[in-house]
Amino acid sequence: MRSIRDDRTTRAVIRDEALRLFAAGGTETVTMRQIATAAGVSPGLVMHHFGSKEGLRQEVDQYVLDVFEAMLGELTGDGGAELLDPGAGASSLSEVFARHLPTDSPLPGYLRRLLLSDTDAARLLFRRLYDLSRDALDGLAAAGLASSGRDPAVRAALLLSNDLALFLLRDRLAEVLGTDPLSADGMTRWAPEMLSIYAGGLSAVPPQPHEDTP
Repeated sequence: MRSIRDDRTTRAVIRDEALRLFAAGGTETVTMRQIATAAGVSPGLVMHHFGSKEGLRQEVDQYVLDVFEAMLGELTGDGGAELLDPGAGASSLSEVFARHLPTDSPLPGYLRRLLLSDTDAARLLFRRLYDLSRDALDGLAAAGLASSGRDPAVRAALLLSNDLALFLLRDRLAEVLGTDPLSADGMTRWAPEMLSIYAGGLSAVPPQPHEDTP
């Protein structure tokens, strides 16, 4: 058994190791013994804290929801208009995650598995993300910065689907682009193209990046 040398509780260490393993291999294939080994504790201690693998998975789900909810707070001011406003700092869900999460964070990978699972946590998270996208579109339309379209529900879902594609197709996009789309360099390439298309359609030319003035 290894000693836990940071300021996390044993319960948090177990949860974090479970998150990492679940993101890499899926909840079905990871065993409690593997989680215990990764956390440096006994399987009995994992059972003591969480009762079962299902109990541990539920706690991991809730932790991930809490982390995402905190980051989504950047996109909810002024009716959520920051989601698509290029002058408002963070311009997309993926940009917020790239800003706050290290490149080796298991959270994007877990998000991918979570959203594709048939669980209450998946439905809750997707509904939260969809509501955010709808609020952003409504805010932009009210400010005269965008049209809500003939079917605002579909338009909001389309915008959300495009943003989530970076998480769901991250590995395949990295292969064809030669850059992790959720890295700082990847987002520098992705964001201007995305925003120019949103603003002016496929015929729009992205603006030149700003150069730092002395």
